[in-house]
Amino acid sequence: MADTLALVTGASDGIGYELARRAVEDGHRLVICSDSDAIEEAADKLRRLGGEVETVQADLSGRRGVETLWQTVEHRKIDLFFANVGQALGHAFHEQKWRDVKRLIDLNVLQTTSMLHRVGRKMRAQGGGRILVTGSLGGFVPGPYDAVYNATKSYLDSLCYALQDEWKENDVVLTCLMPGPVETEIFDRAGMQDAPIEDAKKEDPTDVARKGYEALMKGERGAIPSLPSKVITMLAGIAPQGLMAEVHRWGARPRD
Repeated sequence: MADTLALVTGASDGIGYELARRAVEDGHRLVICSDSDAIEEAADKLRRLGGEVETVQADLSGRRGVETLWQTVEHRKIDLFFANVGQALGHAFHEQKWRDVKRLIDLNVLQTTSMLHRVGRKMRAQGGGRILVTGSLGGFVPGPYDAVYNATKSYLDSLCYALQDEWKENDVVLTCLMPGPVETEIFDRAGMQDAPIEDAKKEDPTDVARKGYEALMKGERGAIPSLPSKVITMLAGIAPQGLMAEVHRWGARPRD
């Protein structure tokens, strides 16, 4: 096992687990984090692949969870950081409970930014490192019935491109992974089982993780895994925002 460490958040399933698997296959030791008991099952599978894996079960939507994770890695060299943890929240904005909206913002924006700040400073001091942030195609599109999620991903997408410019002379590589809808549990957790998007063909998390990982290793600024997502990204730059919002509304509005 190589003496290199990869830190992966949101690693119990989906894109996060697949990114962790990629890192194990490349010989990196792992620290993986999730707020779910499933993190131990994920760790067992990764160990069967030959990985040296530590787990941290913590809710990264709050400062206490971030501190718990940070205490595990703050005195160690971090070679790879996969900032993958995130949450969605479906249905109309006025129907959502404020505590759920706040938790989404805290997780997707506040605490992800906190971890990027800590890891970025560490990597700059240690002479380099690589970071992959899981943004979203949703960051390019207004998101009726998924409004706060899309807004938080817009923030992350923008933050990544800004930090790439700041860090380009510090040997810190930052890549933003921006998939469209992916076949993971995020839609069930968001309560979107009754939205048309549930019936749509989604991207494969294994393929999304592979393309994101490869883009990171190549030092690319961004990775948009699928051709349809690339088309939507191009349209977002030229089509009226109202039209893009209507398209999103069609997929995300719950059926009557």
